[in-house]
Formats: sequence, structure tokens, C-alpha cells
Amino acid sequence: MEIKVIGFDADDTLWLNMTYFEEIEKSYCELLKEFISAEDLSKILFKNEIKNMDIYGYGVKSFMLSMVETAITVSNYKVSNKTIEEIINMGKHLLYRPVVLLDGVEKVLNILSKKYKLIVATKGDLVDQESKLKRSGLSQYFHHVEIMSDKTEENYKEMLNHLDINPENFLMVGNSLKSDIIPVVNIGGNGVHIPFHITWQHEIVDEGKLKNIEKFVEINNINNLLDIV
Repeated sequence: MEIKVIGFDADDTLWLNMTYFEEIEKSYCELLKEFISAEDLSKILFKNEIKNMDIYGYGVKSFMLSMVETAITVSNYKVSNKTIEEIINMGKHLLYRPVVLLDGVEKVLNILSKKYKLIVATKGDLVDQESKLKRSGLSQYFHHVEIMSDKTEENYKEMLNHLDINPENFLMVGNSLKSDIIPVVNIGGNGVHIPFHITWQHEIVDEGKLKNIEKFVEINNINNLLDIV
């Protein structure tokens, strides 16, 4: 691989994210247990998240609004104002959680930044992602930060064209096959997949879609990236 630029996803690649969402969803289900079972509530919440994605995008604020909408629906408008306030506070809690780096992240970025241009390529709420990057203490290692509305092939093409990077010289590192790896490989780039132990349902990929996907490797943790590049 003639790699010149390495892109990193942020959530669950550089720092913890889904763990916090999972904790909040459990508390949310407990809060509304008088109206519906946790299993059924999670299914309806997910459907509303997907439905609202084109309106709200990705991230905590979108999740919070979907939680409020779902609570109103499943309770048949009986949910109290106090409960709605608690749901909003759950979202705020997510926004202000400490940024916890995954093992080895800063060491690896420090080493690679001396040899390659590093960028962040993530999606989600602009303010939230900028805040997390600032609080992470990792900003010094990145040449550029791209916060996308989504991670499609077209999104990656636009980013690479803007940065004057050829796809074959670009390596994307992330925990999501759907968002971080497949789109990049499909436009001629390279990928390194680092699975996280929790995967959001929306990011799960049918194994059949991976049969003809080349130019990516899978590693156990970010420290193994140093053995590849």
C-alpha cells in the first residue's frame, strides 16, 4: 500500500461511544416500563431513529429527539412532563460524558503522525464531535477534521477531492464496515477494520456484501495498526 494519508473514524475507534448509548437506552427502558416492555421499546426507538435520520442526522441530539417522540407514542400521550425532562437530561448527560480514549490510541497516533498525514473522518452532530475531539486531547495529531452528514461513497469522494488525495493513497481506519470500510474500498481506497464489541444495529452489514470486498484488513485493536503501515 502506497499510503500517504490515514483517516480515522472517531466514535468507538478513538474513544468510547456506543457503551454510553447502551447505558442510556437501558435507563430509558426502565423509565418507560409501565407502558411497554424493554424489548418492544428498543425496537420502536430504533425504527424512529432510522425514520428521523434524514431530518436530524446522526448523534446525541437526534437520539434524544427520537427518545422523546417514542415516549409520547408508546404512552399514548400519557407520559408526564417530568419523564420528558428526565429523557432530555439523559441526552444532556451523553453530551457531557468524559471522553475516554481506547487503549493505545494516543501512542499510535503519535507514532503515525511523524510519517503520515492523519485526518479525522467521522459523522454526527458538528458541535458534539468538535467538542469531543477538543476534550480528547488528540487534535494536535490531525492535519484535517471532516465531520460528515453521512459516510457514503460520494461523501468520501468529495472529501478526498477537497484534500487532493488519490483514493489509492488513502487508508481509512474504523470500527464500522458499513460506514468506514466498504465505501472507501469501493472508490479505490484502503481500509483497516477494528471491530468494537458493541455495534449499532444500523451499522450491521450482511456478510454476503463482503464477499467481493478487497483492500481491507481486520485487526484486533489499534496497536496492531503499527504492524501494517
